[in-house]
Amino acid sequence: MLCQNCKKNEATTHIKRVVNGEATESHLCHSCAQNSGFDDFFDDFSLNLPGIFSSFFGDSMFALGESKLTRCEKCGCCFDDIIKSGKVGCADCYEKFYNKLLPSIQRIHGKAKHAGKVPVIHETVTAKKEEPKEKTAEDKIAELNLQMQKAIEEQNFEQAAVLRDEIKSLKGEN
Repeated sequence: MLCQNCKKNEATTHIKRVVNGEATESHLCHSCAQNSGFDDFFDDFSLNLPGIFSSFFGDSMFALGESKLTRCEKCGCCFDDIIKSGKVGCADCYEKFYNKLLPSIQRIHGKAKHAGKVPVIHETVTAKKEEPKEKTAEDKIAELNLQMQKAIEEQNFEQAAVLRDEIKSLKGEN
């Protein structure tokens, strides 16, 4: 297939763009792709991750003049360095540049608060597995009363008498 731009050379680059749901395709030769700015997606077959991640910060971030003045005390990184490299200098940079990083982190991850690997469902289960609190005498008496009423309904009067005696002994301890 010939290049759609110069119509002379063999097309080596296939470009597909989707804008507002409308897809367009282009087939360009190496030189036309280079002139159009499509030659540096892969640099010697290595993906330019810093360039991709820095694009998440947007062009508006470059306009912030304050970022050149503010540097991280630990690593010396400024916000412009983070934008250009796509990497945060150190853990302290997250605190230092929190307000500037927050919109980008939210845009990339969908939220800014770390939820961890354990789903919320398991957190409630683990909370229930904590050591059970000791029952008070009143709780034991209430439970025994329920058991005694059930025994009476089932006409198990011997069991009901045993439960009654336990209730009396607990009340006597108070």
